Amino acid sequence: MQPAEIRHRLIKEEKHKKKAEAKIVGFNDTFRVGVHAIITDSERRVLTLKRTYGNQGWSLPGGAVDPGETIHQALLRECQEELGLEIQDPVLTGFYYHNRINAQVGIFRCSISGSQNIKLSEEHSEYKWVHLSELSEVQRVRAIDALDYDGKVISRAFD
Repeated sequence: MQPAEIRHRLIKEEKHKKKAEAKIVGFNDTFRVGVHAIITDSERRVLTLKRTYGNQGWSLPGGAVDPGETIHQALLRECQEELGLEIQDPVLTGFYYHNRINAQVGIFRCSISGSQNIKLSEEHSEYKWVHLSELSEVQRVRAIDALDYDGKVISRAFD
């Protein structure tokens, strides 16, 4: 073999080795990370927000974790942006994988002061407090996990 051929072969083998190593440790995996708040009123109803984008459905306060943020920082920022107020006592109660959107989502049980008024951002058109039975199955499971939190963080996967 000529020196150029040997060099080319070695470079190709090194690239193959690096690709294999990256797959083993997941360096090239990509997925979203999000955080949402379970906030309840005195009747144990859950706060939901109606989106003005996408399918315009109802969801929990929260959103994506931005690069450089911790999950707590993201939760505080998202709730401030979406609700116009500060949440209190955030406790991570569950971490969930959502296959349909390839996302890992942390759920926090939180509270808000009764004296604070919700001021929605342009991302949401209205809010309402709903009973657990009114939530979608996924939202209901996550909310029950949060409300029944006993100090152990729950982990589940949804299709």
